[in-house]
Order: sequence, then structure tokens, then C-alpha cells
Amino acid sequence: MSAKASPASRRFLEPIDRVSEALFGLIMVLTFTGSLSAAEAGRAEVRAMLIGALGCNLAWGIIDAILYLMGCLAERGRGLIAWRAIRKAPTPAEAHRVIAAALPPLAAFALREPGLETIRQYLNDLPEPPARPRLDKDDWRGALGVFLWVFLVTFPVTIPFFFKQDAMQALRISNAIAIVSLFLTGHAFGRCIGHRPWVMGISMVVVGCVLVAITIALGG
Repeated sequence: MSAKASPASRRFLEPIDRVSEALFGLIMVLTFTGSLSAAEAGRAEVRAMLIGALGCNLAWGIIDAILYLMGCLAERGRGLIAWRAIRKAPTPAEAHRVIAAALPPLAAFALREPGLETIRQYLNDLPEPPARPRLDKDDWRGALGVFLWVFLVTFPVTIPFFFKQDAMQALRISNAIAIVSLFLTGHAFGRCIGHRPWVMGISMVVVGCVLVAITIALGG
């Protein structure tokens, strides 16, 4: 709940967040590769597609890094607000209510009153909290990690177009890489939520293909 500890718990992306970002990035790059008519595409069309796909993911990586920093500030700010409310609470019971509201429901339930009182006393013994939330070097490193993850996780899908002169062959290899990437994303998602990884992997391939088809059909 402290200003320092709160954003650190975010690491740079939680496992579920990594899976979500990977899926989103793959869908974006597949809307570019999937809209390429390999039978008619020349090098100019392939080059335009590559620039569009890489530029789109580069832009999204930057945007997502900025959103991550905003999330760090928001999370740290909420922690400071809760910290001050606990210190200013007129009664221990009111402080316990604030602490419980700031914790995950299961943790708040498990702590009960003795645990909540321990937290209250600990926070009251700490020095005065900072006046406002601030970003530190860990936040900036996390933002860089977000950017690299979002951009690099989808880069393999575009690699065949750099090395294959035959657009049709490059597209087939790219699609195979995308399918494997979608499966691995679903597999990781299944492990994160305690579901059958193989089932989630296959489901992610199907869902990803459907989403790409819908995006292309709608002009995305």
C-alpha cells in the first residue's frame, strides 16, 4: 500500500496482461498480412504491408508504454490516498474498513480484524507519506519492457517477408508462425487461469482467426 511498493507489484506486465498484449499485437499484424493478396502482390505491395504492420505495432508499443506509466501513477496515487485515509481515520474500525477496501477481497477476508489492526499500526508508524505520486526508474524500466514485449512478440510474423522473394511462400510461412504464436498465447493463458492449456491454445487459434477475419472485413 506504500507509495514505493504499490507499482513494484505490477512487475512490468502481469502474466495475464502479457497474454492479452500478445494476442492484441498478433491480431493487429495479422490484419496487415491477412489482407495481402499474395497471388498479385509485388515487392512494392509487400514492402508497404511490412511498413504498415511494423509501424502499427511500433506505435502501439509506445502507446502501451505510456498507458503503463499512467497505470503506475494511478496505482501509486490510490495507495497514497488510502494511506492518508488510514492515518486520519477517527477510529481503528474506520481504518480497518479503508484497509480492507484497498486489499483483494480474499486477502481482506483472510486477515480479519487482528491482521487489519497490524497493518494499521504498521502504516501509522511509518514516516509521513509523499505529497504526490511520482515515477521512478523501475517504472521507466517497466515501460521499456512493455514496449519491447508488445513490439517483439509480433515481429516473427513479419520475418518471412524479409527473406522470401515469393510472396505466396512468405505468406504461408508467416501464417504458420502466427498460428503457432496464437497457440502458445492460448496455452500460456490456460496455465495462468488453471484451465486446460491445450484446449485454450486451440481455442485461441480459432478466436484469433475469427477476430482477424472480422477486422479485415470491417476495413481494419
